[in-house]
Amino acid sequence: MEAKIVVTDLTKTFRLSKKQQRIERTTESVKVAVDHLSFEAYQGEIFGLLGPNGAGKTTTLRCISTLIKADSGDIYVDGHGVRNEETEIRKRIGFLTSDLKLEEFFTPNYLFDYFARLHSVDPETAAARKADLFGKFGIDRFAEVKVGELSTGMRQKVQIALALIHDPGVIVFDEPTNGLDILTAKVVTDYLRELRDAGKAIIISTHIFSLVEKICDRVGIIVNGKLKWCKPLADVKASGTDLEQLFFDLVAEESREDSR
Repeated sequence: MEAKIVVTDLTKTFRLSKKQQRIERTTESVKVAVDHLSFEAYQGEIFGLLGPNGAGKTTTLRCISTLIKADSGDIYVDGHGVRNEETEIRKRIGFLTSDLKLEEFFTPNYLFDYFARLHSVDPETAAARKADLFGKFGIDRFAEVKVGELSTGMRQKVQIALALIHDPGVIVFDEPTNGLDILTAKVVTDYLRELRDAGKAIIISTHIFSLVEKICDRVGIIVNGKLKWCKPLADVKASGTDLEQLFFDLVAEESREDSR
């Protein structure tokens, strides 16, 4: 399989304000969010980045998606480096994050057409993509309803449609089912499987064990910004333990190392 995302020795730190230090319960002025992280995600697979809140998952995905710059390390997306080829990467990637806030007075129709123009998708192709994605997620019935009047699940589905307007080969979704009801979550996970089977390279971050077990081909477990385990999901079963137990064992191991 071809590696579509290559992360090598990625490190990212943030300066903490006094208020943030109190929240983090630390006297350190710098937080290491991602600590020498390396992994690959391949074409035709779903790679799950699993970790607790604050582990560095979102920071990693933001670095991959060129939203923030790493302190050190290299990232390549479809052969293009984030250091000097941000535009090429953005053409090839579909990024979803819960931090994306849609303007509440716009409709899904308007937003789709607007983002299609931003991605230079020609009108005929955009119309076909809209029909497909709106039909797939049931957005068509709400196409002229203002975003502010949509349910949380429908907003999430609109955000997914916007992320996939340009039919990207690489898909990066941060907590794709977070806050969704069980029916909407199933629509999303079923579609992620379809995209994988169509040859897309997909990376998702999550803290939900069941989601990883349902849809991921490989999993990387990240704790305190460090990649503690990265193997095919089948290897978890072969190890004689389940994913949840493996996760907690790795968290405990990291805690012991930090206390030394």
